[in-house]
Amino acid sequence: MTDKHLSKVILDFLISRTNVGPASPAEITAGVGGSRPTVNRYLRELVATGQIVREGNGPATAYRYGQPDSAAVQLSGNAAAKVSATGNLSVSPGWSSDAQKLRALLSEPLASRKPVSYHRRFIDDYQPNQSSLLPANLADTLLAAGRMQGQQPAGTYARKVLEQLLIDLSWYSSRLEGNRKTLLDTRALFEKGRSAANDTDATMLLNHKDAIEFMVEAVPTYGITTPVIRNIQSLLMHGLLANSDSLGRIRTYVVNITDTVYVPTQVPGLLEEMLGLIVEKTQQIKNSVEAAFFLWVNIAYLQPFEDGNKRTSRLSANLPLMLSNCAPLSFADVELADYTLAMLGVYERLDTTIAVELFAWSYRRSIDKYRVILESLGAPDPLRSRYREHLGAAIRDVVSMGRALDEAVAASGVPDADLQAFRNLMSHELQHLEPYNCARYRLSIGKTEEWIARGRSM
Repeated sequence: MTDKHLSKVILDFLISRTNVGPASPAEITAGVGGSRPTVNRYLRELVATGQIVREGNGPATAYRYGQPDSAAVQLSGNAAAKVSATGNLSVSPGWSSDAQKLRALLSEPLASRKPVSYHRRFIDDYQPNQSSLLPANLADTLLAAGRMQGQQPAGTYARKVLEQLLIDLSWYSSRLEGNRKTLLDTRALFEKGRSAANDTDATMLLNHKDAIEFMVEAVPTYGITTPVIRNIQSLLMHGLLANSDSLGRIRTYVVNITDTVYVPTQVPGLLEEMLGLIVEKTQQIKNSVEAAFFLWVNIAYLQPFEDGNKRTSRLSANLPLMLSNCAPLSFADVELADYTLAMLGVYERLDTTIAVELFAWSYRRSIDKYRVILESLGAPDPLRSRYREHLGAAIRDVVSMGRALDEAVAASGVPDADLQAFRNLMSHELQHLEPYNCARYRLSIGKTEEWIARGRSM
């Protein structure tokens, strides 16, 4: 791991806490991995370059993202800090009284909670653009805050923040499944790529990466469809199921969920019918944030696959957001206990109170983080925008077909007036092409690794 990469991991961590408040060196070390002395050294460098701010002294020392003359960031009005069992500071929504009552009910012993099964009325009674699982004003507010300005092709927002999204969504989603890798581990893993030595945790993270890259590529072309969702599950669970025939297939096995009295339907025909109905109604919802929430809770509630249903629901929630160029949803900093209770509210009581508050809190954090990333990218390069397709085709010629750089440039179809600038841009992109960012050019990880192994021949 290079200095540049570790500095970026620390900076990303502090950006993700913009609405939370300063973090101590111990919290930063726990969040990014690595040794405390190494993290401290990079913190000093980031302070010296003005990218982060140090506050307090001695044991009270903490760091935040921002400029030295800006006001200290406090906990936002809709968030609360708490100390986890490990002694680390964790943050979750400031729950409403209704949410607190529901949390108390769902925390009662299993023996005192009445067993329930799947109720299809949760879908049947929902009328797109008339019904709403999110409060309508909340859905509208989040849509306005999260949407990218201007008219852009579907998927533009996700492509612009793809490198960071791959890390964020893969790590936070896997963390909710008990994955033990750190954020720093994840970044290093994505740089290295797959290997025969990968353990289950590494496979889970790499599967998330593959699924997200598939979504970014497929959604602008195919939209939200049942095959797309089934492919997401297939990619997420590749190499993790004992029976590979179950990948992407509607389950025929009994599924039992631990620590709940909810028993999903076990009828394959009903599972297939309801998944199709979920997709059909999602396609009709005009507000993309409402559509994202609708997909998230309904796929998890239905449990249509043998395994990987919750992680499939988390990634699928991003499909409507990608189509409308809204900030992606990474589930940053969501605690497992909060997430579990949000799901239990839907499973056992068809009550989305906790899920709504957790979703809104988490999505606001995503909006803030990815807005900062977009701003850091600056204005779009007009040359890159004008010749986007030419650039992709020429880069594929070099990497996949073995063409020389100048030969690919000459065959690109770019007018002579822009040819030298196009060549410079293409040369720069090839020099920085890696297995973890190759999806934007519709290149496979394997082909990219082979090309790099040949010495980046151009």
